[in-house]
Amino acid sequence: MGMAYHGGLLGIPVTVVMPRFAPLIKAATCRRLGATVIMYGDNLAEARAHADELTAAQGLAYIHGYDDADVIAGQGTMGLEVIEQVPDLEAIVVPIGGGGLIAGVALAVKSLRPEVQVIGVEPDNAACYTVALARWAGSRRRSESDPGRRPRGGADRPALLQHRQALRRQSGDCERGGHRPRHPAPHGVGEECRGRRRRRQPRRLHRGKLPELKSKRVVLALAGGNIDLNILDRVIEVGLVADGRMCRFTALASDRPGGLAMLAGLIASTGASIKDIVHDRAFSGPDVSAVRVVCVVETTDHQHIERLLAVLRGAGIQIL
Repeated sequence: MGMAYHGGLLGIPVTVVMPRFAPLIKAATCRRLGATVIMYGDNLAEARAHADELTAAQGLAYIHGYDDADVIAGQGTMGLEVIEQVPDLEAIVVPIGGGGLIAGVALAVKSLRPEVQVIGVEPDNAACYTVALARWAGSRRRSESDPGRRPRGGADRPALLQHRQALRRQSGDCERGGHRPRHPAPHGVGEECRGRRRRRQPRRLHRGKLPELKSKRVVLALAGGNIDLNILDRVIEVGLVADGRMCRFTALASDRPGGLAMLAGLIASTGASIKDIVHDRAFSGPDVSAVRVVCVVETTDHQHIERLLAVLRGAGIQIL
């Protein structure tokens, strides 16, 4: 998106290659900015290979999304701004993703303030950088013990190489500048925590994950502003469920007149708000006077949910 924007300003044609699963908002935005968008492959490695083919065939200049010296330098300006705005900075927590942002920030921060901690975080279910570091360390140990042995390839080999290249560039640049940044093991962030981050104050993001940062002056880098809105909605709802702000339950209620009204009244009496409600008569069992009611309600916390269910059970409503 950045290349499409600046290419339009400078009158330079830009072709963006994305895998077929890429968020539609990114493809649409790049097209709106004047770029030619090609959807190719089922993963980033296949899209990258196709981009390399186009580069060779058409004589284009290839710019990697994060494993590029100029891109890393550009993202590193955020580290310079943080140091300028927070002179007593002690630590900065950066989402890893492809590795370009944390490489640039680490280079900028460690070059000026080597005592500042730079800590990377990534989702538990997408810990690519953690895996890349472990495999890189393993391949180095194997190559040192047997110089003629090459690491075995695999489906993730191209992506792994990209992560390794980004790490090598970050380490190499910092060493040439006289500073070797400490690369702590990236911290995993649970999916529920990601949902909470989108709607709660950033200081709650790593509660319990980084106890060594307690009472320190810490900056959290929040990224992902171009996330697909449909995915953002799902992430927020996952966070709401994790916090007890939304719950779903199935109740076996009376199908006689007034049965649904009684159920809704009991829910309202606890201060909960009905978000969605669905009747299921066909699969409610042999008792034709009863109906399954699937309810999605908004609550304040997990204790509120327990009170709600207790009130329903106390009124004789079976919770399935």
